[in-house]
Amino acid sequence: MPFVKITGQGLSAIALSVALLWACLIGERGMVRRAEVQRAQALEGIRRLRRQMKPQPTAVPLPPIVRPAKPVLG
Repeated sequence: MPFVKITGQGLSAIALSVALLWACLIGERGMVRRAEVQRAQALEGIRRLRRQMKPQPTAVPLPPIVRPAKPVLG
C-alpha cells in the first residue's frame, strides 16, 4: 500500500532536474578542459617570450673625473 504516489508532473520535474544536473556537470568538465588548455598555452607563450628575450647591454659607467685639488686659503 503506497503512502505517496508520484504524479506525472512530479516525475517530469525530477527527470528535468536530473537532465539539468547532468548538463551542468558536462558543461563544467568542458570549461575545466578549456581552462587547462588556455593555461598551458599561456605558459608556453611566456616560455617562448623568455627564450626570445635577449639581455640588453647596459651603459658603461664613466670613470670618475679626477680634479686636481685646489689650495684653499683660510
